[in-house]
Amino acid sequence: DDDDDDDDDAGGMATMMAVSTMHASRAGAAMRGGCAREGGEDAVRSAFKKCCGGAAAAAVRRARRGSAPGRERVMMRAVFPCVVRAAQASDGAVKTNVLVVGGGGREHALCWKLASSASTGALYCAPGNAGIANERGVEMVALDERDHAAVVKFCQEKAIGLVVVGPEAPLVDGLADTLVKANVPVFGPSKSAARLEGSKSFMKDLCAKYNIPTAEYAKFTNVEAAKAYIKSKGAPIVVKTDGLAAGKGVIVAMDVQDALDAVDDMLVGAKFGSAGNEIVVEEFLDGEEASFFAVVGGGKAVALASAQDHKRVGDGDTGLNTGGMGAYSPAPVVTQEITDIVMRDIIKPTVDGMAAEGCPFTGVIFAGLMIAKDGRVKLLEHNIRFGDPECQVLMARLTSDLTALLLAAATGTLEDASVTWSDDSAVVIVMAANGYPGSYAKGEVISGLDAAAGCEGVKVLHAGTASSASGDVVSAGGRVLGVTAYGKSITEAAERAYGAVDVIQWPGGFNRRDIGWRAIAREKQG
Repeated sequence: DDDDDDDDDAGGMATMMAVSTMHASRAGAAMRGGCAREGGEDAVRSAFKKCCGGAAAAAVRRARRGSAPGRERVMMRAVFPCVVRAAQASDGAVKTNVLVVGGGGREHALCWKLASSASTGALYCAPGNAGIANERGVEMVALDERDHAAVVKFCQEKAIGLVVVGPEAPLVDGLADTLVKANVPVFGPSKSAARLEGSKSFMKDLCAKYNIPTAEYAKFTNVEAAKAYIKSKGAPIVVKTDGLAAGKGVIVAMDVQDALDAVDDMLVGAKFGSAGNEIVVEEFLDGEEASFFAVVGGGKAVALASAQDHKRVGDGDTGLNTGGMGAYSPAPVVTQEITDIVMRDIIKPTVDGMAAEGCPFTGVIFAGLMIAKDGRVKLLEHNIRFGDPECQVLMARLTSDLTALLLAAATGTLEDASVTWSDDSAVVIVMAANGYPGSYAKGEVISGLDAAAGCEGVKVLHAGTASSASGDVVSAGGRVLGVTAYGKSITEAAERAYGAVDVIQWPGGFNRRDIGWRAIAREKQG
């Protein structure tokens, strides 16, 4: 653009100063200040043309033609990436202040990796856990994720340039929408897009409409209709709550009576609360499960490394489904050919379909896959966040800058993203409280954590932990620790992880002893 080159009011000067200090978060805040002033849009456009080139200035000019309420957000989205690129081109010193929302094992893994990213400035986590509290470079803050106004206020006070929302519940609750309206870049989907996980019926209908391969299904709110359908199909069969149930609302029924009982539990007994007001009944798929992750933003998707988790509570994949008892990466079953198929037949049509439905997706898509022996791939479910415990092994292997990647997705500039991985394998063993996934005790002292962390190639990541008044680490949830280890192979990584597990003293806990068994068997076969 060739106008307004000399227009420098106070808002523009503030923006120029922020850019000159190479601090993208402060530049964003300064731009908001400039936009709020009379004539501020012109000043902002002029300042960014001088610092970042004509593209950003033109974007600001186009944004001015929109309605006043939406103008500032459009300008932030257009200009924020330009600030980052300009600073990086200058000396690579740009730092982004980051807030992680959540307090489980996934969030500990994210904080651990974000803290080591070159582009991370100040790093905060709310509410965190006992392990995150001791993670170098991370400051825990007392924020209630349900109080959106408080989260926004904190972001403004601390010049947060990126919010990473770990769990699915705040996303389904619309936290990302609130942050976007406040011009805070956020890695995570809108409330509307979060239905991809928040409603299994929405996800299955999307698959049907856009020809995404998945299991045959039907939806029910009527008990007798659901039971009649199950009897007509026979077993094995799968019964799911439509809504979120903390990873426990999926019943793989190996006989018809178990499926009928699941219908009663969900629709009559309200075992899973409102999540079970509607249920999805689908065909049982046989094969090998795998977890596939893609970072998404601006209509683009970047595949991440593969992983495989273990859902059943007992060795040999027996017992009840859980949120996950362990995982490993890479998953040998996810070959390059499978990756290409998943990106073409599942991820791309999902991203395109969500945009077509008016709810474009930003964040991470976690596709649960079933891979048949003949190589056919079907989608079991979509999730809108990093898997837990898969996130732990992904972060263990990631060697590129996580903050830069997530910020690129949040600002729609994934075409410039770079993702690299260690050649090492990683395994995580989940230590859970006795009784999980049913009822369990809390407040039990756990010791030996420092000794476990000192084992070769080991990182102990906390999930459901807290600090007692006396300073002890105590259990505070069902899945409590994720003992993660690197190795040249899955076999070596698993041996290291189990060696560290055996050092930890917690009589009230348990863990599976066969995590990684499929990959280990493949390695033994050569």
